[in-house]
Amino acid sequence: MSRIATASPDLWQALRLDEALAEALPQWIGLRRHIHAHPELSGEEHQTAALVAGELRQWGWRVREGVGRTGVVADIGPAHGPLAALRVDMDALPVEERTGLAYASTRQGLMHACGHDLHTAVGLGVAQLLAPHADRLQGRVRLLFQPAEEIAQGAGWMVADGAMEGVEALFGVHVFPSLPVGSIGVRTGGLTAAAGELEVEVLGEGGHGARPHQSTDAIWIAAKVVSGLQEAISRKLDALHPVVVSFGRIEGGKAFNVIADHVRLLGTVRCLDPDVHAQLPGWIEETVHAICHGYGGEARVRYRCIAPPVQNDPELTDLVEAAAIDRLGRAHVLRLEQPSLGAEDFAMLLKHTRGTMFRLGVAGPLGCTPLHSNSFDPDEGSLAVGVQVLTLSLLRWLEREP
Repeated sequence: MSRIATASPDLWQALRLDEALAEALPQWIGLRRHIHAHPELSGEEHQTAALVAGELRQWGWRVREGVGRTGVVADIGPAHGPLAALRVDMDALPVEERTGLAYASTRQGLMHACGHDLHTAVGLGVAQLLAPHADRLQGRVRLLFQPAEEIAQGAGWMVADGAMEGVEALFGVHVFPSLPVGSIGVRTGGLTAAAGELEVEVLGEGGHGARPHQSTDAIWIAAKVVSGLQEAISRKLDALHPVVVSFGRIEGGKAFNVIADHVRLLGTVRCLDPDVHAQLPGWIEETVHAICHGYGGEARVRYRCIAPPVQNDPELTDLVEAAAIDRLGRAHVLRLEQPSLGAEDFAMLLKHTRGTMFRLGVAGPLGCTPLHSNSFDPDEGSLAVGVQVLTLSLLRWLEREP
């Protein structure tokens, strides 16, 4: 018999969690708005972490601060037994907010434009709902309030500090502007892409802009690298395993009439297949060198793996789906057909246990702008949805048959 099927269907009602949620929801919204108004960059989440730790302690959680530099880890339940964890991220982005909200960012050039303020509030909501029932839990729950997701380093920092020790099941959530508030999206297997950071230095020979034939134009060669990589992808790699290379920054040249001898390209590489991703650094370096040498220049290529793909565990995904159906109704729980080419360092935590992440709908009646937009404004009705789905999922995992 399935472990999921044996979980009590009346668990939520038995613990009177509807009443607790309704009473506490205004507080969670207030916490979310405070965090939104006071964003902190990756690795600098000191005030956010202090706020989180303070709330957790007053609810009776066993709290450790400074895990993964600015992360917070909190446990509840018996000292021993099965251990399930929830990870939420806390960092903001270097974006100037343009929402016009009453609780808009008070820090110039910083904004919670990816919903991590809402994720943090969801984690706190789960903590408050579970706290009164610590004595009846059939195992332990651990909350990971993670820093530095946006630079894909915080998960690794927390692992190095022992945050994943003993964790047998991991749950995660991310806001999703493509889904309406009141709904979630789940997907078994690949949810996000493997991602890498690419830096290419193109080396030429400077000269006068009036006599380009007497120099080696690094800007011209760099343009060939940008277009040549795209062409090579379409003709040299298997189209059934898509690869995306996007350059987001180009630096080069010193004057309008001087041929540049050096150009620096910065970009990102995404793909869904882990085997293809492992081969990409060598393939890119070979291709870039060939292009540059063909036009008389040289190249230096550096590639850094940002994160592997998130692979959702089938059983845990089914558990989340069943919990969401019970709380939201079948019509509001969607099976996502396609993975995302976005990256998520949640995948680094999945190297140490099995887990699943779901998409939380945040689009209100007028929709929602994309992630990382300076006008990103998720519908706060999603907060209660995330808390319900995650709380019931954690409870059911602990109540499952051994």
